[in-house]
Amino acid sequence: MNSALELPWSNLQEIADLIVFIKTEKHLTDIEMKVLQGSGEGKTYDEMAIIYGYSAEYLNKDVGNKLWHKLSEALGEKVTKKNFKAALKRAWQQKQSTSSDSKNQRLQVFRELNILPFPEGSLPADSPFYVQRYDIESLCYETIIKPGALIRIKAAKLMGKTSLINQILAQSTQENYRTVYLDLSAVNLGILTNLDKFLRWLCYTVGRQLKLANKLSDYWNTEILGSNDNCTAYFEEYLLLEIDCPLVLALDDVDRIFPQKSVIEDFLGMLRSWHEKAKIYPIWQQLRLIIAHSTEVYIPLDINQSPFNAGVPIDLLEFDQKQVQDLARLHNLNWEDREVEKLISMVGGHPYMVRLAMYEVSSTNLKLEQLLLEATTEAGIYSNHLRGYLEVLKQVPDLAQALKKVVSSPEPVELDSMQIYKLHSMGLVQRQDNHVIPRCNLYREYFQRVLG
Repeated sequence: MNSALELPWSNLQEIADLIVFIKTEKHLTDIEMKVLQGSGEGKTYDEMAIIYGYSAEYLNKDVGNKLWHKLSEALGEKVTKKNFKAALKRAWQQKQSTSSDSKNQRLQVFRELNILPFPEGSLPADSPFYVQRYDIESLCYETIIKPGALIRIKAAKLMGKTSLINQILAQSTQENYRTVYLDLSAVNLGILTNLDKFLRWLCYTVGRQLKLANKLSDYWNTEILGSNDNCTAYFEEYLLLEIDCPLVLALDDVDRIFPQKSVIEDFLGMLRSWHEKAKIYPIWQQLRLIIAHSTEVYIPLDINQSPFNAGVPIDLLEFDQKQVQDLARLHNLNWEDREVEKLISMVGGHPYMVRLAMYEVSSTNLKLEQLLLEATTEAGIYSNHLRGYLEVLKQVPDLAQALKKVVSSPEPVELDSMQIYKLHSMGLVQRQDNHVIPRCNLYREYFQRVLG
């Protein structure tokens, strides 16, 4: 879906302000923002005068005329109170089109050189192999420009969480926001197990990515304040003030700290408090949070302290048939519905496994039929992926037995809630009410053999 068509007009102020700031390095004034909001809601100057307490003549001649002149210069076309919505939409569409052209050029280079990138890790924002998930990207782009935004991305591993984050951060950069990406899976365990060390690391690393001096010693007061208070003060009184523009902070693989009960409750409570502060304090409206995780938090949290019942939830689903077909074309594969259906029948619409199959068929002489025939064997292209799961299951015999029960049954199987939670979080099963079935035939056939 073209996000331009879903441009959130309720956020006209933020969009127009960014366009003017990029051109003039000056933000719109408060009264200009009010006139813009009123105009976006279809109000006349007389109606705005009653609401805002100014004269209609002042709002029209002194504020409105200057506002439309600023937007005209920023957009390079004549902008008025009547046409400014259409002008802003065109600017948005042009920016989206430019991004699309860049991806198409890169795809053409890959095809001419007969080179395909191996499907490992996340996709960069400009990758031509990134498949849009219809409403998901548009929703994320619309959300991130809202003051104090919180986006929660949940999916099993290899479903594309980090790739989506890359898309959001790239969009945020185009909006002239500052961005920081933190992968918690790369943090030393010794830091993650100590709340004070972890929050110091958070403050230092965010500041470092923002190219700001380390001033922790000036703000960290352990004699009077707790670690959460020190971290909050560092963001509020230093980091957010210094950059003087929205900051998008993306925290990836947050479930890495879920087992650390001495850390996770305080940390998640702090993130929730930051989100709540944005409803009151302008400085916290500058912070936009993205939290990505593979599993749910299986610890008791006060409903008012958890960020996992606030913000906008994003649940990444598998690709559907059309998306798999689009990806096949990107790999220069002239597949009909029959080939697409065969692949989906084996691995579902799992992004990583679909891309790996297409890479192998495109880059080697391997035929799809042979690939699927060998898929569940040690000679198949998914052997490393499958063995990784097997190693985990061997360490938890009860969970292995639960999965064995699922893959051995032709009907949905009822398990206890903890087993369902763990297997679903790993991405091995699909839930059907209180029952589960294997995520795909690949998992059914492989684990029937190795757990038998």
